[in-house]
This record gives sequence, C-alpha cells and structure tokens, in this order.
Amino acid sequence: MRNTNIQQYNGYAVQSSAHRLPDGSYSSNLLLERIDSARTEGRYWFYSLDYFKSEEQALRHSSQWARNWVDTRG
Repeated sequence: MRNTNIQQYNGYAVQSSAHRLPDGSYSSNLLLERIDSARTEGRYWFYSLDYFKSEEQALRHSSQWARNWVDTRG
C-alpha cells in the first residue's frame, strides 16, 4: 500500500509518500513541483530517501527533507 500526503511550501507542492517494503519497513519518497511551473523542469522526484519502521516516520522524514531542500536550493 502506498500512502501520500500533499502540502504547499514556499512555492512548491510537496507530495510525500511512503511505501511498505517486503521486510516490513517503509521507504520515504518525495515529489516536489514548482507551483508556478507547468513544465516538467519544475518537477523533482526523490526515491528511497531513507527507510523507517513506521509509515508515519517515513512521511515525516519526506516532509522535513523537502523543506530543507527548498530552503537550501529553492
């Protein structure tokens, strides 16, 4: 099962997601899209940022990672 959480942060749509792996852990994933860009150059995919014991931890990590990425790179 794959769960997704969408938020807005500093001009980006932040779509955090987590999916369960066969060993029971969760992979933390992320899609960032510039809100003002209709082109794919404003879209950034990040897979398996890290692995967690719970889905909530994986989603929280993706959201925090996104905010850091936007703040440092934007």
